[in-house]
Amino acid sequence: MNKTVLIIGVVIVAVIVFVLFGGLGKDPQHIDSPLIGKPAPPFALKAVGTGQTIDLESLRGKPVIVNFWATWCVPCYEEHPTLVANARNLPNVQFVGVVFNDTEDKILRFLAERGAAYPTLIDANGKTAIAYGVGGVPETYFINPAGKIVAKFEGPLSTELLEENLAKAMK
Repeated sequence: MNKTVLIIGVVIVAVIVFVLFGGLGKDPQHIDSPLIGKPAPPFALKAVGTGQTIDLESLRGKPVIVNFWATWCVPCYEEHPTLVANARNLPNVQFVGVVFNDTEDKILRFLAERGAAYPTLIDANGKTAIAYGVGGVPETYFINPAGKIVAKFEGPLSTELLEENLAKAMK
């Protein structure tokens, strides 16, 4: 009887350890985007500083990188120079910043301090962020020239991660 209980106990512990070990390194908050492989949700938003409306549809024909961010977001602050540098070095790729839960004056100060190389748009009511399923900032979507989302990255991008995800949009 004791042998049977011991064997059952060892099996249960082994299964629990296996399940827990399998989850190591995974973000428990991460949810795969159901938008991957589907057309990017359309938007027409006003650019910070100019008030010009930019429509996602008008950017078709080249890869688009849409970065959702905010001035109060520390990882966004750290990521911004990487995005600016890559936008300057990749003229055949359209970068777009979409800011929500923020004010235009704070955004303008941020851009004056950290630099700008692509349009920054205001998602005043958050509808665009909701349409993309943004759960936090920064989040970046990679859209191919045909307008389909091919990748999503949560968190601050490095140049290597940007290039890795952009390669999917270039196919």
